[in-house]
Amino acid sequence: MDWGKVIYIFFSLMSLTTTAGFLYEQNEIALFLAAGVNIISTILKIGVRNLLAAELLASSLVADLHLIPAFIVYSFSDNVDLAIALAIGAVVANVFSIALALIESAKTQDKEY
Repeated sequence: MDWGKVIYIFFSLMSLTTTAGFLYEQNEIALFLAAGVNIISTILKIGVRNLLAAELLASSLVADLHLIPAFIVYSFSDNVDLAIALAIGAVVANVFSIALALIESAKTQDKEY
């Protein structure tokens, strides 16, 4: 088992689920955690060298650029609707990232056989 890949996929999934958690319970702490986990996920994707590495990093950066402004908007202006809209964009980017990771895993397994 490739533990580096396990950690990488773990943080990708945590990024998606913590953002979805914010959509369920809108509060600053949930949004801060979602943004923090997503930033960790982005940092882990910087060192990845695989077929879809550029796409994975780009999708993670898109989620970052949704969650960080969402946190700022929610913290300083209390505009919950805009924060939720930005978080939904991050969820879409994270779902795309997970789909790419699944495709990458399938292609990697094909090469091993």
